[in-house]
Amino acid sequence: MGDVVGESKVDFSAPAVLYKWPSLANQRREDSTPYQVIEGTLDECISAFTAKPATTRHLYEIRTAAQPPLVTEVLSPEHVIELSRWREFL
Repeated sequence: MGDVVGESKVDFSAPAVLYKWPSLANQRREDSTPYQVIEGTLDECISAFTAKPATTRHLYEIRTAAQPPLVTEVLSPEHVIELSRWREFL
């Protein structure tokens, strides 16, 4: 991600939605569908995600419009953490 970051801009004001997967024993229930937690900007959703306990972040994902090459339509927890680290530089 390092080389791409210097050349890319991310629109953190883009609409986004934070979703949470139903869980059982702190594991995603793949037989269910995720539900909406917050709807706002990508920045707001990243902030809401990072406010969650680290032990439960794997249950969340952010959905937004793709912004290649750094932002995909569905952002995994690992991807959100990386974007949050780079947020002030992008």
